[in-house]
Amino acid sequence: MPPFKDEHILIIAPGSQTTLAQLGLPESFTPAQCRVTTRMFPAENKGEWEPLKVRERKIIRHRDHPAPVPVDGDTSMAEGDGTANETDNSFQEEESYFEEDPTTEEGAIYPIQQGRVVDWSCLFALMTHIYNTLSPPFHTPILIITQPAWTAQDHETLTQFFFEKFKTPAFCLMDSALAACYAYAAQTATVVDVGYEKCDVTAVNDFLISDIGRGTALADCGGENMTRRLSELLSSRDFTRDMCEQLKRSGVCEVLPLDSALPGEAGAEDTNVNPAAAASAGANAAGLKGRGSIGDATAAMRSAEVADQTGEGKEGEDTEGVLDVASIVASGKTSEFLARKEKEKMDKAEKAAAKKAAQEAAAAPKPTKLPNAKRVTATFHYTERRPLEELNRNGKRPLENGDQTDTEPKRPKTPEPQDATENAAPEAEPTSPTTNGRSHVSEATALIRRDVEVGIERFQAASGGILDRIADAIHRCILSLPEIGKRAELWDNLIIIGNGSTVRGFKEALVAKLNSKYLISPSSATIFTSELPSTFTTPVATGANTPQPQSHLANAHHGAGVNPLLLAATTASNPSLAPPGQHPHLQAQLQMQQYQQQNQHSQHQHSGHGQTPTSIKLVKMPEYFPEWKDAGIEEAAFLGAQVAAKVVFVVDQGLSKGFMSRTEYNDLGPQGIHEFCM
Repeated sequence: MPPFKDEHILIIAPGSQTTLAQLGLPESFTPAQCRVTTRMFPAENKGEWEPLKVRERKIIRHRDHPAPVPVDGDTSMAEGDGTANETDNSFQEEESYFEEDPTTEEGAIYPIQQGRVVDWSCLFALMTHIYNTLSPPFHTPILIITQPAWTAQDHETLTQFFFEKFKTPAFCLMDSALAACYAYAAQTATVVDVGYEKCDVTAVNDFLISDIGRGTALADCGGENMTRRLSELLSSRDFTRDMCEQLKRSGVCEVLPLDSALPGEAGAEDTNVNPAAAASAGANAAGLKGRGSIGDATAAMRSAEVADQTGEGKEGEDTEGVLDVASIVASGKTSEFLARKEKEKMDKAEKAAAKKAAQEAAAAPKPTKLPNAKRVTATFHYTERRPLEELNRNGKRPLENGDQTDTEPKRPKTPEPQDATENAAPEAEPTSPTTNGRSHVSEATALIRRDVEVGIERFQAASGGILDRIADAIHRCILSLPEIGKRAELWDNLIIIGNGSTVRGFKEALVAKLNSKYLISPSSATIFTSELPSTFTTPVATGANTPQPQSHLANAHHGAGVNPLLLAATTASNPSLAPPGQHPHLQAQLQMQQYQQQNQHSQHQHSGHGQTPTSIKLVKMPEYFPEWKDAGIEEAAFLGAQVAAKVVFVVDQGLSKGFMSRTEYNDLGPQGIHEFCM
């Protein structure tokens, strides 16, 4: 078989809502280049499928009859009565045509629900649509990321379809949990995949999946459950499901840490007043007051400068503190002199007050914006699709690229990234006017965006017991691992992926829930007492159950520290060295039994504490994939599939049976895929 090239490898990751696909492996692994919604629409013919909804539209065509030619001497009816009926010579013809509607979900069929395949015909049509869209060459190996809930029969069905339909030269199935371990470079880890309607918990030991105690397709543990919880809490405020979904994906929705109080529960009077606004108002008032005082001080300084330039006041400076009473009385301006002195005192006091106010304003802390967790209310942007006719009737004009803001319809904004189905510009087809003799009876739509205010309900998306159910599944999965010494490593290597875990603070809250329910302190006395052999009882203060000394034979090895095999060999050749009262052959037999018991006991000992963890940690994502830093690590299984495809198809070339070739499929059939699955 010729070697495969990086640019020919096809990777497909089917999901409940989104299917990821990519043709070719880039030099630096990147997120999936092709994202397709996991749905298909029934076509007109039974058994056929379409990727988009196809609607039938009506066109009204206006046609004119040729006007009759009048005979000589005859007068037409139009000339006789002076009126002309335009409809007599024209007629309307209705035509039908079909168009694709990329914005609707009406009649859509989702072949994967809760991680299980419910419609194979629809799934095969989706795989065919992706294959034809990417248009790979003939010599293309295919790698499919499977869901943990898929059975062995599902694997055989997929294998038969890809080999028979696309004639692929090599085919590989890889579990999503194992792919996540490849992405994190973790040999042993616990993978928690939070999806749309389910959650999967898998223990991976030395790149081998442990099926014992594996939690597959746990119901009511996905992102849809959090959306339904928000809908219940916000039903009184007329929030639709779409609004709750966009609220969950926004930055204001957050899962608070364990046992943290919601804003407004304690100290409601303080939370009703925004401290930032109060600090800002105080700073403005101080600034206004400071501006008045500084203005007076500036005027006084300017008058002093004028007096200095004109030479006034110099005599007062030379004779400061000495008053010429006689000259003052003789001039007859005693009252004016006293008034001027009083004004000078007031000016000095105002200058001192202005200086003090300026210093206080400079030393005052700047107003800071409250974090989301401490705000009672918050605002998020809600985007919805509305009929264009309704927007025109209400005086709202959608902006280009499908971006619209109700509050500022005339102000252009920078387009924000939207979904693939929402990036299209609104259709400009009118509903009532007629163009070129055609009238389209189609309803154009456009996207608008408005601000919606929400309260503390945004912190309660995971309050329906989701964290408890996932934490219990993790505990059961780890305790089911037969190798007890590996359980501590599973607790220390926790991987949380899936688009359902993208809610802000979800991962931290789940780890906090695990710590509160199952973590024990390393200094706890239960660790040391549980490690005692089963033949020993726990000592008490009275000393009643203290282990008693054993016989001389039993203590011979422990006290002297002599190897029992060496002692048996010595006493067998020299009977005089045997302990008193013991036959040499009996002594050797007892020593051999004691040695076997010690070896058996040492095999069952372990250094770790397998029942309860002493630490719970998240695995850190590798930093040598810069493209994945901005995209997020929720789809890390696709990254692991890229790594595995590089190793299996290019580096290994099938030596370790990482994939099934066309020749092997012809010999073994679909059942042979179980020998090659990763």
